[in-house]
Amino acid sequence: MPVEVSNFIKDNPLNIKVFALASQELSNEDEFFVVIKNSIINEILGILFIVGAIFIAFSKEKNEDEYITQMRLESLVWATYLNYAILILAMLFVYNFAFLWVMVFNMFTILLFFIIRFNWKIYKSKKQVADEKLS
Repeated sequence: MPVEVSNFIKDNPLNIKVFALASQELSNEDEFFVVIKNSIINEILGILFIVGAIFIAFSKEKNEDEYITQMRLESLVWATYLNYAILILAMLFVYNFAFLWVMVFNMFTILLFFIIRFNWKIYKSKKQVADEKLS
C-alpha cells in the first residue's frame, strides 16, 4: 500500500494548517470549507512533478518544425488513448481504495506517456536521418 512521504520525516515542519474545500477523516463525516492540519509534502511534490513534466513535455525542440509538431500532436493523442484505456480497465477490475490510488497516479500518467512516446519518436526520427546520411 502506498505510504505518504511525510511518514518518513520525523517532526515534519510542513505539517501546517491549510484551508480545505472538502475534507474527510476516517472517523468523521465530510467537512466543507474548513481549516485543517495537514502535511503539505505530497501536495508540493505533486505540483512540482506536474509543472516539471509540463515544462519537459511542451518545451520547444532545437529545430522545431511541422514534422515535430505533428509528432507532438500524435504523441499527445496516443498518450490520451493509452491513459484512458488503462483507466477503463481499472474501472472494470480495481475497486475500493486501490481504485483511489489508480486515480491519483492517473493524474500523472498522461504526461509520462506523452513524454516517453514523444522522445522515443524523436529518437527514432533522428536515428533514421543519421542512417540515411550514412547510406
